[in-house]
Amino acid sequence: MPTAPPTLHVHPDRLLPPEPHLRDIARRLYDAVRHLPIISPHGHVDAAVLADDLPFDDPASLLVSPDHYVTRLLHAQGVPLSELGVGAGRLDEQQARRAWRHLCTHWAAFRGTAARYWLECQLHEIFGVTTRPSAETADDIYDIVAARLAEDTFRPRALFGQFGIEVLATTDDPCADLGAHATLEADPQWGGRVIPTFRPDRHLEPARPGWGQAVTELGEAAGIDTGDYAGYLAALEARRAHFIEHGATSSDHSHLDVRAESLGTREAARLYAAALAGTATPAEATAFRRHMTMEMARMSVEDGLVMTLHPAVRRNHHAPTSARFGSDTGHDIPVRAEFTRALQPLLERYGTHPNLQLVLFTTDESVYSRELAPLAGFYPSVFVGAPWWFLDAPEAIHRFRSAVTETAGFTRTSGFIDDTRAFCSIPVRHDMSRRLDSGWLARLVADHRLAEDEALETITELVSVNPRRAFRL
Repeated sequence: MPTAPPTLHVHPDRLLPPEPHLRDIARRLYDAVRHLPIISPHGHVDAAVLADDLPFDDPASLLVSPDHYVTRLLHAQGVPLSELGVGAGRLDEQQARRAWRHLCTHWAAFRGTAARYWLECQLHEIFGVTTRPSAETADDIYDIVAARLAEDTFRPRALFGQFGIEVLATTDDPCADLGAHATLEADPQWGGRVIPTFRPDRHLEPARPGWGQAVTELGEAAGIDTGDYAGYLAALEARRAHFIEHGATSSDHSHLDVRAESLGTREAARLYAAALAGTATPAEATAFRRHMTMEMARMSVEDGLVMTLHPAVRRNHHAPTSARFGSDTGHDIPVRAEFTRALQPLLERYGTHPNLQLVLFTTDESVYSRELAPLAGFYPSVFVGAPWWFLDAPEAIHRFRSAVTETAGFTRTSGFIDDTRAFCSIPVRHDMSRRLDSGWLARLVADHRLAEDEALETITELVSVNPRRAFRL
């Protein structure tokens, strides 16, 4: 008689402290916030998904191909990215099933990872899957998820409402026309809030391949000649204004470092001209990019966009993969970060200005207690961004609270950000954060460092107040 496959089950007390007295406190805190609306101020879901509201194509295109947490670890197991649908566009059923089988066949590779936790919660809580993924169960699970995706209640807008998303921020190039955002704004049937985020990286780095073309496109989008430095600045300012008109509240910056230096207008104009002519040295290109970090802060002071920085990631670490599949395909690797000296010129100039708001993220845990918490503990403009990318995992989030709270408290942190392209992972990631923070606060209550009513107020603020405050939502 055949043996039934192992079941897939998510425990109602998952991620809460195992000690009974702590768990009871954590349960009460979590129950107070578990159904609060989701505020997602930084992510990468395409607004067109919601504007068009078309059914999702297949399980693999939804849960595998766009999620670099998933594809990078499968690649590490020897599965080619081409087998997972990365960079392939729309998949036919054979391709989608093949990608899905790879996920299920290598399910054990995800044990202990945050990606495993997110996937389990999505499969069980959103799609009703009760069988553990494996090579033997792959096709059956695929059929269950595919059948759900064919239902109207699983279309993007319906899920947006079911997930309880109040605000969803996208990440957009300055040249984007934001047509999908405009469609949503104008649709009387749409009651959600989807806002763009200004992401100018490729227009600020002369050392990047294609920078000259990017600057030309910037000018065309703004209707301003970017042939000189003054026009370039004016074009950036015009596009920021366009984003603000469509609801943007922040600009997003990810360079190798966060060093900010002011060159002065004459020297900046000289370097800009040299970069356009292709004669700028690597050192000059870096100096110009660091100058533009200062200029972005200046623009934020003037127009009110929150400035978020998440540096120190070596993008496209594997050149052959980048050449074949493009960027954001799982091979970006963190490097060491430094903030204190790097940001001192910017903070001396703007750090106490009431219009500046700066959210600092990192993938380098060593700077939490040494640099980020002390900066946020002094400068009214600085917030410490929640654990992001490689650190948005249970144990790393606990380490974040340990490293930051004693110096900066809770109010100087951003609230959780999901930073995801995988739409269905949004609710499970936010739920994970709520569970972990409930457990962390429960320990403060049990240690008699915080009264339970204060812990309740704090967990509510972490979910509903901090992200609004940090991102001016």
